[in-house]
Amino acid sequence: MSDLVIYGSYGYTGKLIAEAAVERGFDPVLAGRNREKVDRQAAELGCEFEVVGLDEPKVLELLLADATAVIHCAGPFSQTWEPMVDACVRTGTHYLDITGELGVFEAIHGWDKEAEAADVMLLPGVGFDVVPTDCLAAHLAERLPDADTLELAFHAEMGVSRGTAKTMVEHIDEGGAVRRNGRIERVGQAHESRTVDFGWGHDGRHAAAIPWGDVSTAYYTTGIPNVTVYMSMPESAARQQRIAGMLSPVLGLPPVKAGLKWVIEQTTDGPDAEERATEQSYVWGEARAADGDRVVSRLRGPHTYSLTVETALAVARHVLDGEAPTGFQTPAGAYGPDLVLEVDGVEREDVI
Repeated sequence: MSDLVIYGSYGYTGKLIAEAAVERGFDPVLAGRNREKVDRQAAELGCEFEVVGLDEPKVLELLLADATAVIHCAGPFSQTWEPMVDACVRTGTHYLDITGELGVFEAIHGWDKEAEAADVMLLPGVGFDVVPTDCLAAHLAERLPDADTLELAFHAEMGVSRGTAKTMVEHIDEGGAVRRNGRIERVGQAHESRTVDFGWGHDGRHAAAIPWGDVSTAYYTTGIPNVTVYMSMPESAARQQRIAGMLSPVLGLPPVKAGLKWVIEQTTDGPDAEERATEQSYVWGEARAADGDRVVSRLRGPHTYSLTVETALAVARHVLDGEAPTGFQTPAGAYGPDLVLEVDGVEREDVI
């Protein structure tokens, strides 16, 4: 049995991670519930494979029994994290996933004591945008240790995969979220906007607040009690989000969500290889202290999905090399602010 299991290996992002893992000599076991897809993929990549559903705890336990780590790629993670985390704790397997879902980070944080007792690391969010924002947050906290407010933003010319789009639908009725005085507060969709200078020719972008997982991870990494996360978008898109927020009672109905997911299944493929090779991602952050001091830094890196592949495998390599602090972890909390700089093409710049 391989040291590394990739679960959900035939989804859009899972496939990219599996292909890169094989190219780099990881020899992973591929796994998922669709026999036809995982069988075909394993034959193409020359890997072992297992067919197992997340509703089969005993079979899942057998899959993980001899593995050092799993990269969990099957979302929406709000529906899939718990059986995988439970199996990892029972088998002593380190858990990695590529979620960006705020509620999932908070829920997995609740398993910290169980993971400590089992000598297991639980590290959700080893992809974009969590790794770069988390590393930038940690870097800013080192630059301004007295900071009490943190703002993070990202810009990316990105298409989305089916899985990402379905996850967005899954949370369409939850509104926005920020961290205030150490606690997550629910707010309206796109409740706050600002202009962000991403640099490298992408300055002066309009950005609106979003309820992504960085609201969770940046706090656990830095201890900074006030966190807001932004995504660049036109003002018209921010207005549409606010309108969608007012319609959330309707959009959140199960038949409406099911219909939206069906449309996504028919129409969404994810970025192609040319887009992944040519587009870049940008992350900006500002930390402020009560006395008025402030620091600003930013990152530039590969396309969002390309960066996810690189950071997921960088973390997996650390784990397989025996570097896996136990309990709930965040990317920069476990591996420091320079983790993202291990990826070729990532640059960091201190602005102020």
